[in-house]
Amino acid sequence: MAGVASLVLATAVSAGASSISGKYTAAVATLVPSVYKGTTLQVATDATYPPDESMKGTTMIGFDVDLFKAVATTLGLKESENNVTFDDIIGGIDSGRYQIGNSSFTDNKSREKSVNFVDYFQAGEGVYAKSSSKAKFIGLKSFCGTTVAVETGTTEQTDANATKKACSASKKLTVLSFPTQTEANLAVSSGRATFGFVDSQIAGFIASTSNGLFKVVGNAIEVAPYGIATPKTTAGTGLAKAIQAAVKTLIANGTYHAILVKWGVTGGALTSSKIVLNGAIS
Repeated sequence: MAGVASLVLATAVSAGASSISGKYTAAVATLVPSVYKGTTLQVATDATYPPDESMKGTTMIGFDVDLFKAVATTLGLKESENNVTFDDIIGGIDSGRYQIGNSSFTDNKSREKSVNFVDYFQAGEGVYAKSSSKAKFIGLKSFCGTTVAVETGTTEQTDANATKKACSASKKLTVLSFPTQTEANLAVSSGRATFGFVDSQIAGFIASTSNGLFKVVGNAIEVAPYGIATPKTTAGTGLAKAIQAAVKTLIANGTYHAILVKWGVTGGALTSSKIVLNGAIS
């Protein structure tokens, strides 16, 4: 596991850079359930979370986007990205509208009740503030007496609300939740919120691309894996196993590392991929 502090920073990247593709691997492709062969996988992503996922004009770009394209190529599958509000993704998978959730999902027990996860990265929770701010962050209790902006449905929203209950009456915490990260960023830049609370590499990217408006405050906390989500159906479980094999292939052939280098997120690299099916890790 990378050091906690090293997971905070993400360097600015060229948003116009082309994707790094995988290579079709027949032995791995045989794992794909027949129901998905010859179809186009509908992938749900909240594209307001650079460098992992964002929009450049009408094109979705980012670390997660490039990685799943490489996974699909490895498996011989077609995929189509859908820009979906984060809090609606898991429900969309459960309803059958999407086959994949690929949006910086922290793999946690609560979400595992609804979807399978194929782990592919690790990140902590990071904090940013306006560069002029004198506020400090040394742990969640630092939020007491301030206002914190988060994206709805995120682990950060859950943790901020849990911290809110632990703050004293004289130092109340106000949590402002927004449908997109873009709106949360605006709350910080406008002064409505003292802190923005996001995944660690996102905080670093927000700061490094803000032309001096924002800065990262403190170090990352609560490092945990990211997972690509699939339905908790027989076919969805088979698809998860195929994706895990593809991620392992991309790690072994160097494509995974090249994608992380491109987007400046090598601090969160994993050496292998684990899969969580019905709460069991393999």
